[in-house]
Amino acid sequence: MAGRINDEDIAAVRDRIRIDDVVGDFVALRNAGGGSLKGLCPFHDEKTPSFTVTPSRGFFYCFGCGEGGDAITFLQKHQNLAFTEAVQSLADRAGIQLRITDDGTGQPPGLRKRILEANAAAESFYASQLGSPEAIEARLFLDRRGFDRAVALHFGLGYAPRHGRVLRQTLQAKGFDDATLKAAGLVRDGGRDFFAGRLLWPIRDSGQSVLGFGARRIHDDDRMPAKYLNTPETPVYKKSQVLYGLDLARQAIGKRSQAVVVEGYTDVMAAHLAGVDTAVASCGTAFGDDHARLLQRLMGTTDGLHGEVIFTFDGDQAGQKAALKVFKGDQNFIAQTYVAVEPTGMDPCDLRLEQGDAAVRELVGRRVPLYRFVMENAILGYDLDRADGRLAALRESAELISAIRDSSLVSQYLRELSGMLGMDIEDVRREVSQRQRRGGGSSATHEQEPVPAVEKPDPSWPNPSDPSLRLERDTLKLMLQHPMTFDAGWNGVEPEDFTHPGYRAIFDLILCTPLVEGWNDELRANASSDLLTQLLVSLLVEPLLRESDEVYSMAHSSRLQLARTVRRIADCKSRLQRTDPVKDPTGHRSQFAELTALEMERKRLLAVSTGD
Repeated sequence: MAGRINDEDIAAVRDRIRIDDVVGDFVALRNAGGGSLKGLCPFHDEKTPSFTVTPSRGFFYCFGCGEGGDAITFLQKHQNLAFTEAVQSLADRAGIQLRITDDGTGQPPGLRKRILEANAAAESFYASQLGSPEAIEARLFLDRRGFDRAVALHFGLGYAPRHGRVLRQTLQAKGFDDATLKAAGLVRDGGRDFFAGRLLWPIRDSGQSVLGFGARRIHDDDRMPAKYLNTPETPVYKKSQVLYGLDLARQAIGKRSQAVVVEGYTDVMAAHLAGVDTAVASCGTAFGDDHARLLQRLMGTTDGLHGEVIFTFDGDQAGQKAALKVFKGDQNFIAQTYVAVEPTGMDPCDLRLEQGDAAVRELVGRRVPLYRFVMENAILGYDLDRADGRLAALRESAELISAIRDSSLVSQYLRELSGMLGMDIEDVRREVSQRQRRGGGSSATHEQEPVPAVEKPDPSWPNPSDPSLRLERDTLKLMLQHPMTFDAGWNGVEPEDFTHPGYRAIFDLILCTPLVEGWNDELRANASSDLLTQLLVSLLVEPLLRESDEVYSMAHSSRLQLARTVRRIADCKSRLQRTDPVKDPTGHRSQFAELTALEMERKRLLAVSTGD
């Protein structure tokens, strides 16, 4: 039978309900002038508000996607309700008794309304049980975390008795049938209560309706091993679309354009008690895209400069993994995204218990940008004082950044990463661009070098045709074939000047072999391996580009030291760029003085190597 509501009842609902009150439960509305209000459309993603509400006419309309209608239409579309269910919800709000026969959904008429009523009755029952003798373990659990009876009442906490049919019997006595209780997720198919022997948190929507419950294991002999158990998916409870604490935080989130996302129910409680009244948590699932869009709508932010979402992750590996997941979905936020991590690893609940309310507020106040937190963790294991360490850190960070689709965010991340690594921004940009061309975000690394047709028996054998090593090879040839063109200290050349381990081993051999008659024979005798002997002989017999003299040898040794000085300058600049002059003024001055001295040495060596 087709559902029908008396036309006069529908007219009464439309007459007595203000559309701005209804829409305002889900969308942050702001005065747009001319008697209209504006906000971000809840039906499609947008950065500029095109969603308009006109209270005097009782209508809404989005100029972006074309959705429009009255308060009933809004609830239908936003809450996925049938027409009758939407009218019922508004009638309950207005205190109007409807005359209804069937809602036309294929479900029993008014099922959603009865589920919400059953949940409200269950909340009242569970709350009454928290004071029972059986619930002493639940009360001790709360007491150990600094929550007294007044706090439990404020958050509506309850206890599910261990006897598995008490809730069902109680609600049946109040007129609820098994079909409603099963649809609400309060009773299992076998007739047993869904929750038994657990501490319970009611999970409400922004309009204070109880959608479901979160339950914590209290007893060691609980047959359910999971520490936390949540209401199963129901017509009113969708875990990917609900946030615990939203009923308490909704107004503060809209007012401050801020949301603090914590990891657990007790963390939400601790944050609110400490004065962080914008705290919420996901329920039985990871924070996802739907949660992000929900917070975006509540904050009403229209650009990346206003509004902030702050995540309080644990400092361990799991917390870093969670931060990385949010980072990859960061473009869903029209807000600035931050991370607040307590150095001791404590969550907000433990932090409040040990250090007081002020510590929780300070934790949120010490927030750092999400992208900085993720990238700092990505480069944490690399030695940034070494060029190869910076390059490896850049490659890992570039893989993260290349997965971000918003080009404006990428530009910002590039600047930050450049400063964190102490590298030129163009080098950073080039690496990220290469990753993006390969399909950034994959596990692919740089392409492998082709395997040479003839391989030497050891990887330390240098490629004689490598242009980056030409200066090192030519200098060693001069030292070995014309040692008398160098002074006793080999013109100031140091082992560090040789970047290839094979060439460095040859120079170490030169240093430890006195320059006497039969020097070449002594060198071969002192070589520690056949491979080193082969390399030594090849350098002794390989022809030079020209006849050597002291000036020619000095030019080579100076150029070799110049290359080393340039590397040191790059390392020093990197350290200087990573040093905060406010937090570490002594270190900053010391590194600046070192950089000045290195620049002077570079100029001297450049002049010598060019003959000036």
